[in-house]
Amino acid sequence: MTRLSQSVERATALLHSADLATDAAVQELLEITTPRRDMDLSDLGPGEQAAMIAERCQQLQPGAEALARRITEAAQQRRPFIAKLGIDPTGHEVHLGHAVPMQLLSRFQRMGHQVVLIVGDVTAKIGDPSGRSDERPPLTDEDIKRNLATYQEQVSPFFDFGRARFRFNGDWLREVTLPRLIEIAAHIPVSMSLQREDFRNRLEAGQGLSLGELLYSVAMALDSVEINCDIELGGIDQFLNMQMCRKVMEICGQAPELVAATSLIEGTDGTGAKMSKSKGNYVPLTAAPGEIFGKIMSVPDRLVEPYLRALSEWCDSEITVAVGRLGAGSVHPMDLKKVLAGEVTAAIHGVGAAMKAREEFAARFSRRTFANVDDLPEVADPELTLTDVVKELGFAKSNGDVRRVAQQNGLRLVVESADGQRQLTLSADDIRTSLAGLVAERVSEQAGDLFLKVGRKLARIPARS
Repeated sequence: MTRLSQSVERATALLHSADLATDAAVQELLEITTPRRDMDLSDLGPGEQAAMIAERCQQLQPGAEALARRITEAAQQRRPFIAKLGIDPTGHEVHLGHAVPMQLLSRFQRMGHQVVLIVGDVTAKIGDPSGRSDERPPLTDEDIKRNLATYQEQVSPFFDFGRARFRFNGDWLREVTLPRLIEIAAHIPVSMSLQREDFRNRLEAGQGLSLGELLYSVAMALDSVEINCDIELGGIDQFLNMQMCRKVMEICGQAPELVAATSLIEGTDGTGAKMSKSKGNYVPLTAAPGEIFGKIMSVPDRLVEPYLRALSEWCDSEITVAVGRLGAGSVHPMDLKKVLAGEVTAAIHGVGAAMKAREEFAARFSRRTFANVDDLPEVADPELTLTDVVKELGFAKSNGDVRRVAQQNGLRLVVESADGQRQLTLSADDIRTSLAGLVAERVSEQAGDLFLKVGRKLARIPARS
């Protein structure tokens, strides 16, 4: 059993049965998953490595099998397998969106492969045109130096820069002669660049499109040629640029690199726009633990699953279990979002800081008062068994449904008083006992208002006579 599979087995057991609304369960989970960010993955075989990379890619070209073969061939040839990520230092503040491909690059590094970061000190002066509606203002050497200065420190929670190779593409792009550039460009059809929707839209709108922008992807491709890259990582918005890298490598007589394109994460505002500084919907990596936790808690519930895929080290099987419990009603969306917020905060600041941020968030924002809700259904006959009460309320269709919710810690007595709210988890052994009996046994008579929680559904328990 590999190190990763042991960790996944432990986390999956927790995700199946733990009460994810409790601090203790969440802390235990974080203490299993957070160390994966530094976990040695060299005991994974080529097929397992390829599968682990593929499950976090929106596009993997030509595919997972090709990646496994390339890893195997590199080992057989006794040469390093080279993974590349390009950085154009166009801004001084880094956010979670930038960390997504960096996290995938970290996996390659921990698998034992050679990781090369290409700093685009020349290409940054052109400006990556991907997704833009106009030309990007060119950067000066001073801009690039200032922006790069803090990049390494900011992204260090997601990546070990000490074991990576840094290359500046000016070291070779400044040496490219005009005849060499023309020789390469002569083999590239203009239609390849004009496949880009952003270019077509700008031309149709009569906006500017410079030759420099058309050459950006060719210059980026020469980076791959220089290091004889095996695979390049980037956001899906870089996919056509990376296709150009494959084309130029072929023109230069090299085996085309593989392409691993990650999804772009949506911003925290829920509008569907990608995370970006210009829209103000981003989470900076320099933010304090409480700010990171709070910003993640502000995202719509529908983004919890894609954020887990993009920003955590969970495997797909673990995400499936958590989302399955969400669908079954044994985990509340708010509780799973708190787990996500803890994962992201712990990645940057550690588990202790994440749990402290969780505690502070609960103190400020999670004081729910069900007593003030007017439209809650009420338990008609507390003397019935818990199973019959749940079915009478319409919260479950069968005895088996009730048992499943109980096994997943979804049945709870909620007690509200002036001191706050307590939730008492009911087990599968309790479902044949009368609700009145359970209340009498576990709740003092002066405790306060009582409610029965079944997954996400809630009913009022009448006051005891």
